[in-house]
Amino acid sequence: MIMRPGQPLLLPANPFFIWFTLILALMVTMLPLGRLPWMPDILAVVLVFWSVHQPLRIGVVAAFLFGLAVDVHQTSLLGQHALAYTTLSYFAITIHRRLLWFSVPSQAVQVLPLFAAAHAIELSIRMLAGGAFPGPTVLLAPVLESILWPVVSVLLLLPQRRAPDPDENRPL
Repeated sequence: MIMRPGQPLLLPANPFFIWFTLILALMVTMLPLGRLPWMPDILAVVLVFWSVHQPLRIGVVAAFLFGLAVDVHQTSLLGQHALAYTTLSYFAITIHRRLLWFSVPSQAVQVLPLFAAAHAIELSIRMLAGGAFPGPTVLLAPVLESILWPVVSVLLLLPQRRAPDPDENRPL
């Protein structure tokens, strides 16, 4: 993983933890909270996070499968979320090297267009299939997802943080 100068080294990510967080985010997405247009998509945020931090473990195929699961659960047009999550994951993997050089708040600004594009894809597919426009509150969801980015980053990187070791003889 590429890291900016001054950032502490992280332990390798546990694959079980990665998949646990993705399945937990899928379960949170499937909670019957009512689908309001402004609600942030937690699964999309976690998918982008792991696509950026572990692009060899979580990729486009995983995003496609999670998107199909969300499509089946929400009884939406089959492939609507799958296409949005696949595109989201592809572009997150594309910019992951550049994104990791920024601080976490700057990363939130950088991923805002990705979330906006994913919501635009979902909205355009829904509108092409004859759905109604949900209103201007749909523009709030990518902003809320971008605001959640620092919180998700801190929580998901927590198990990888090294314990401070005051050993004077070891440079790392």
